[in-house]
Amino acid sequence: MKVEDFDFHLPEELIAQTPLENRSESRLMVLDKEDGSIDHLRFKNIVDLLDEGDCLVLNDTRVLPARLFGQKEETGANIEVLLLKQEEGDQWETLVKPAKRVKVGTEVVFGDGKLKATCVGTKDHGGRIMEFAYDGIFYEVLEELGEMPLPPYIRERLEEQDRYQTVYAKERGSAAAPTAGLHFTEELLEELKQKGVHIAFITLHVGLGTFRPVSVDSIEDHDMHSEFYQISEGTARLLNDVRDKGGRIITVGTTSTRTLETIASKHDRFVEENGWTNIFIYPGYEFKGIDGLITNFHLPKSTLIMLVSAFASQEHVLKAYETAVQEKYRFFSFGDAMFLK
Repeated sequence: MKVEDFDFHLPEELIAQTPLENRSESRLMVLDKEDGSIDHLRFKNIVDLLDEGDCLVLNDTRVLPARLFGQKEETGANIEVLLLKQEEGDQWETLVKPAKRVKVGTEVVFGDGKLKATCVGTKDHGGRIMEFAYDGIFYEVLEELGEMPLPPYIRERLEEQDRYQTVYAKERGSAAAPTAGLHFTEELLEELKQKGVHIAFITLHVGLGTFRPVSVDSIEDHDMHSEFYQISEGTARLLNDVRDKGGRIITVGTTSTRTLETIASKHDRFVEENGWTNIFIYPGYEFKGIDGLITNFHLPKSTLIMLVSAFASQEHVLKAYETAVQEKYRFFSFGDAMFLK
């Protein structure tokens, strides 16, 4: 299967640069995965589309303000550091700009010395291992000095940092937001609970690999990046109970989907577990864990549109995307949503 098969024309003006004032007022395209029929609603109408006994699965990861701007201690040269993954202790895998200025032993200072970093190693992809020194709690220092690492297609500055967090974000560790969840408000979640819809949480820390373009011609040749996930005993028990009673399991976002499919593929049931997943879902994959999916509109030729096409067929999804362009839906992280049922 060719990567080109998942291309579509997207006018640049449809890429949402800023979030809507009200999260739940975004548009919602409803796609029936069986017959390809489409309805156009608002996201707040999701309450009418879910039934008592269904279960929404949300990813409660929290985005780190992982972009830091500092100066090289020796020369004062400006250095940008992007945290990717904690290695051990205060050592982090990072991307730095300009990389040629940061060699092993280089020291970088942030926020007038509130935070310091020393390069202690390099990675094959050009990244750097930086060891940080600070007083107090690292994450509190990071909240003060860091900026949100917005996706490369968003060029507007984000005025309110929390708009790139879900209202239920809890577990620190992501380099990017699970953006399908950005449409939910506390009030909307409460309305769903009042209707009898179960709310379950898993964690998958989103890596920047989610924005990495597919650089091969054939899908089968693509190597998927690994991301850390965890699911609690309580969530696993709830999901099994919902399934046994005939309720639907609806994942919010591709991250929740990949987590549940990773576990269901190994165990046929849901179990308490944590680990790393590089599951790559594309057409031909047989879903074992989910019955519906809420997601945003994704980049052409991305692994995310391939996952959605695996769930609702390539033909239906590309037709839906063509309709979304015609109807001027907003695309990507701050854009509108789709419910595949």
